Amino acid sequence: MATESQPFEWRIRVYYEDTDAQGVVYYANYFRYMERARTEWLRALGVNQAEMLNVQRRMFVVTESNAEFRSPARFNDEIVVTARLAGLTRATFDIEQNVYLQDLNGKLLVSGNIRAAFLNADNMRPMRVPADIFEGPH
Repeated sequence: MATESQPFEWRIRVYYEDTDAQGVVYYANYFRYMERARTEWLRALGVNQAEMLNVQRRMFVVTESNAEFRSPARFNDEIVVTARLAGLTRATFDIEQNVYLQDLNGKLLVSGNIRAAFLNADNMRPMRVPADIFEGPH
């Protein structure tokens, strides 16, 4: 398990629709950004989630999430959302996610952690996470 590796980076521009009445990113949107970064990270690792669900009948579900909001992003800011495997158990895995202003050396805006479970899609029971799923393209 490569928990010490560089995190996956996904860049996004903050749009007007992402902000609240005060002109800053509405807090719930950070969870949307993190979801998108996780999806792109898995895609970069070669995980085809549609095939996994529709053919293999396996799926990931978020079981826990938390975030510490440190500083706001604003309209038109460029942010970088990261995803990195932080831990792996038999049926769950932890993903460390951060949101930075402009690049990884920019201000840390949000730090978060997500726990996800690997399930059988037919009976919603936990399954063993495949050992090689986080090791790169399949």
